[in-house]
Amino acid sequence: MRVQGPGQAPAPAAGPQTTRAQDPSGPPGAPPVRNGHHGHEPPPTGNGQRQQGTPPPGGGPVAGTAGAAGTAGTAGAAEASGPRPRFAKPLTTGALIGWTALSAILPGAAHLRAGKRRLGFILLAALGVPLLGGAITAAVVHLSGNTGVFARDTTMMTGVVLAVAGAVAWFLLLLFSYVTLKPNRLSGRGQIVSGVVVGVLCVSVTAPFALTANTVLTLKQTTLDIFKPTSADPTAVPVKHEDPWGGRKRVNFLLVGGDGAGNREGVRTDSMNVASVHVATGNTVMFSLPRNLQHVRFSPGSALGKRFPDGFMRELPNGGLLNEVWQYAEDHPEVVPGKKAGERGPAALMDAIGHTLDLKVDYYALVNMFGFARMVDAIGGLKIRVERDIPWGGLYGTAGTIKAGYRTLSGEEALWYGRSRVGSDDFSRMARQRCVIGAFAQQATPSVVLTNFGKIAGVARKMAKTDIPRELVEHLTELALRVKDARITSLQFVPPEFYTGSPDWQKIRTATARALRRSEQPARRPQAAGVTASPGASGATSAFTPGPSRSASARPGRTPTPNGKPTGESLSELCGF
Repeated sequence: MRVQGPGQAPAPAAGPQTTRAQDPSGPPGAPPVRNGHHGHEPPPTGNGQRQQGTPPPGGGPVAGTAGAAGTAGTAGAAEASGPRPRFAKPLTTGALIGWTALSAILPGAAHLRAGKRRLGFILLAALGVPLLGGAITAAVVHLSGNTGVFARDTTMMTGVVLAVAGAVAWFLLLLFSYVTLKPNRLSGRGQIVSGVVVGVLCVSVTAPFALTANTVLTLKQTTLDIFKPTSADPTAVPVKHEDPWGGRKRVNFLLVGGDGAGNREGVRTDSMNVASVHVATGNTVMFSLPRNLQHVRFSPGSALGKRFPDGFMRELPNGGLLNEVWQYAEDHPEVVPGKKAGERGPAALMDAIGHTLDLKVDYYALVNMFGFARMVDAIGGLKIRVERDIPWGGLYGTAGTIKAGYRTLSGEEALWYGRSRVGSDDFSRMARQRCVIGAFAQQATPSVVLTNFGKIAGVARKMAKTDIPRELVEHLTELALRVKDARITSLQFVPPEFYTGSPDWQKIRTATARALRRSEQPARRPQAAGVTASPGASGATSAFTPGPSRSASARPGRTPTPNGKPTGESLSELCGF
């Protein structure tokens, strides 16, 4: 060992004997830092004593292997006992709120930021992955066409339970994320601000889950109110989910618009349409029957058929209109035996219309006309092209006028657009009603219905009635979506093709059969998407009439849309949806 003599200047340590941590921010000439310690104090060893062979203050270099080993040991000890590195700066109030809010979208983000990586990844797997998996599953079900599964009671109850569990889970997630980020390190003001904001976030994050649960519960209750189970009707045929339509090639629905105004007793069926749906393709034919179709026949052998063998109320020269059948059956229980009040009217009307068209009408659905107006308001109105001014109210249209042009009709305007007979006749009104029905079917998209579901469900529960069994709802949902993308044609039984006062029943049946056959055939030429029909006052739609169309002079002039349209033109173009 080299010993420093008196008065000799201390030799600087060199090479590996000194580990020097330079502070770039320190002033020039500042004493060097030796392994985290300033100046003249030698670095300690692991046991707190000075390392053997380390030069004393002011001493010279240590020679030999012992000096090198001592210096290396000093560096290792300093590295082991030095301060731990800091990964990030302390969070500000805004950053803490931001990381907490991010946890609502990316569960575990706040825990990862706080250094709790294992817990962060566990939260991401426990909450984020199931949420993503549910979204993917819903998308796959929708694309596969099995959306009816969402209408099942078990699916809806599962959705409610999951929504409630999700609300609780996300509330606790935000709360624990906030605590993990240690808000107590903030100033007093920062703690107050962040606490209030995160409290609002905790409540707000539960809103989507609460809305989902409420919507599903409303849907379930609406389904229970409108659709009755097969167990409630001893005569109902049980639904087999593997073959819900019982092997039928077509399913026929009677759609009735009831006029149940407050100043009238009973129900007048002012709008009657049969939707015949081809199960495989969804192609649909709409048959419109006029309210003043007289002396309809009933099935031979039925009570009504025996009472009116020559047609409904044939003894009355100006009576026996089709829109009187429903109420007549309700007022005379003996003509429809085995049916309760409220069931006799639909059964009689289904029998009369089915026998008239030579079809078996499977189900019916009644919507009160004024309830329909509220539904139109619920979806934000109907966009329709009004061909000419339509006055409405009373005999002279003193209540108001629906102006011609492209209009978004309110519920009241849509109702009177389809009902007004001021300056026109029943057949023109039927054509307008067809436009209203087609507009509602096209514009009541799933997104619109979901957005306004609460209003629509409230109206439907009070104003709708049907005999479609609850077990068929999920399959009906799938069929309705199929119809929405299919071809819809229309046939009206109105003059001059069909005389309503003394109808040619065989001609009606022949036209019906021809319309059904053509509906199942591929389209002869590309057609515009949506409904295909002719809303003119002539009887058969142009889609069903081969050869050149009749001249305009052979057709009634008072129609809501122009006549003489090319074959197969869509109802969207004719009605201006």
